[in-house]
Amino acid sequence: MQSDPANDSSERHARIFLLSHMRAYTSLAGHILGSHPQINGYYEMHISYEDAAALDRQLAVLLEGDALKPGSRYLFDKLLHNDYALALDRLGMADMKILISLRQPEPTIKSIVHLYRQKDGGDLFDSPEKAARYYIERVRALADFARVNFAMANPGYFYFDAELWQRAPELLLPRLTAWLELDSPLSEQYQTFSHTGKPLKGDSSPRIHRGNIDRGGSDYAHITVPDAVLDEAGEVYRECRGQIIEQAVDSLLVGQGG
Repeated sequence: MQSDPANDSSERHARIFLLSHMRAYTSLAGHILGSHPQINGYYEMHISYEDAAALDRQLAVLLEGDALKPGSRYLFDKLLHNDYALALDRLGMADMKILISLRQPEPTIKSIVHLYRQKDGGDLFDSPEKAARYYIERVRALADFARVNFAMANPGYFYFDAELWQRAPELLLPRLTAWLELDSPLSEQYQTFSHTGKPLKGDSSPRIHRGNIDRGGSDYAHITVPDAVLDEAGEVYRECRGQIIEQAVDSLLVGQGG
């Protein structure tokens, strides 16, 4: 009886999961990781990983638009919403690399609001209050995941501040290369792919088509976040970030050296 090549590939490839939230440079992260010859995948697949069958679904989604790279090692996905779970103890897979990343609340909330105000019928997160509620709930969920993962002991995870993608990629990329045990360095230059810039696949702005890290940014000064909203989000960020860092196997923070 012949084996199913897709199933063989699903079992053969290890996994990289990036756990973060919207507007934390995760499209950039996915494209840089997905441009490496050992890594397949670069966008959010909107899959919940609660059993081993989810690994086959992940592969099937990838193969709808892209082919596996010859000799590659990993499949990548990012989880940015609480609707999608990652139950490590149910996947039956030992070879996984977990990344967790947070961005500071004020620029994140402003960026979410700006994004959703551009969408047709995109009122889901078009106010600071709505965006902050998503952010707070997501950051708390990531801290909960970290606590459970810490209790499991294996696998651990690598935490990094999302701002490092723009502020210090020269520090971040070597650390990610080492954590992922890649055969060659990650680069600030990246490819574009079949789903690059498409809605629901990540950043749909023209910036993602640059092919390299844009160290500029927008401050969204036209968007005002009420002090009470920002205070609550800031408190949650500081508390949860501290917990995540404390339980991480390794971490890289803004202001640290190489």
